[in-house]
Amino acid sequence: MKFKHVPPAPDSLDFVETAQRAVPLVPGSEDDCCARMLQRTDLVSRDQAATWLTFLRAVGLAEEGPSGFSRIRQEPTREHLQEAFLAGVFGAEDVLTILREADEPLTADAVFERYREQVPQWERHKNPNTWEEVWSEKVEFELGWLALLDLAERTDDGYRAA
Repeated sequence: MKFKHVPPAPDSLDFVETAQRAVPLVPGSEDDCCARMLQRTDLVSRDQAATWLTFLRAVGLAEEGPSGFSRIRQEPTREHLQEAFLAGVFGAEDVLTILREADEPLTADAVFERYREQVPQWERHKNPNTWEEVWSEKVEFELGWLALLDLAERTDDGYRAA
């Protein structure tokens, strides 16, 4: 299963470890996990914490079971996150492919223009007035993660595959 919720990339991978450690080893409710994340990180809203909880699931660092959410004992190494990001985040492979096929660095807007046809139809119908804004931001966040994970490089002109 691939997840579509992606937070903005942090300044370093250290934050990923901090966020992961905020998720309990003993399963807890989403509310409990989000409260712990707010207490133990610099996130400022429950929505941010919930997005991070979903993202940690996407990259194999947390899971949801019948009793709630819990941390997976997996070190958030760059290598693990590179593979898990591409495998678990909806659109990440496509965004990286767009960069790999480009002859020059692309801005986030240019990447979105090349990606827009891949946005699922049901997403367009769910948010007919805002889907472009939502998915443009999602692509921008994914580009930030690709750069943080050394799968892409941020240049003065945009992004290019590493």
